[in-house]
Amino acid sequence: MQNIVVIGGGTMGNGIAHTAAASGLDVTLVDVNDSILQKAVSTITANLQRGVDKGRMTAEERDAIVGRIRPETDVEAIAGADIVIEAIIEKLEAKTQLFAKLDSVTRPDCILASNTSSISITKIAAATRRPDKVIGMHFMNPVPVMTLVEVIRGIATSDETWQKVEDLSKRMGKTPIEVNDYPGFISNRVLMPMINEAIFTLYEGVATREAIDGVMKLGMNHPMGPLTLADFIGLDVCLAILRVLEQGFGDPKYRPCPLLVKMVDAGWLGRKSGRGFYEYR
Repeated sequence: MQNIVVIGGGTMGNGIAHTAAASGLDVTLVDVNDSILQKAVSTITANLQRGVDKGRMTAEERDAIVGRIRPETDVEAIAGADIVIEAIIEKLEAKTQLFAKLDSVTRPDCILASNTSSISITKIAAATRRPDKVIGMHFMNPVPVMTLVEVIRGIATSDETWQKVEDLSKRMGKTPIEVNDYPGFISNRVLMPMINEAIFTLYEGVATREAIDGVMKLGMNHPMGPLTLADFIGLDVCLAILRVLEQGFGDPKYRPCPLLVKMVDAGWLGRKSGRGFYEYR
């Protein structure tokens, strides 16, 4: 696979585009908002510039990587794609609508992948006429740095699709780990209850935010505490994943902490909004 399409110019989308282009692949980065595309290309260029400044690459190599990324606002322009990787908002309805559209405009042999962090690949695939070619590619943030890709098989995903995506992941310098299609997969099924319990600990007055994070960093050797990590991920994203887990398993142990719900209602979403469990400039 050489012709990669990434749908969504946000944090995850531009990170996936950056990584694919850096591994020598031709990338079409699609978003309906041209200003988001311009910001995405600027972000990728700035991130690559840090490598130039540190002597890890030349300016010519930086320009070659950026030159392999083609911004595009029209989803109809992706007809020749070998694989499409979707990285849009984490809502089932938005994803199924997009996949139905992708199914109609791409070649029948094109693989359709979702970067979803928790939503059922089987449900997404059911919106298409090619469920055997639909798969999850859950990259970690920041994409250019983190090596893991959870590769999620829906109930109909074929062995051939899995093999091609495993090979692509390795070409992009990632380590693919195969996961079956259950709510939250592995990463968020384990991570989000921990973050939620940390929020309950704060909510119940057990300790301060600094103490909770400090215990997990110093005692459990986590690189950042769970409240800091929640701010980094986005509290709205954490809440959405917990609700997927709660609804998917029907188990009250995944019930989101009322404090998390209240903070999302207030617009305190973490780093991206300037305020979450901590304050950011």
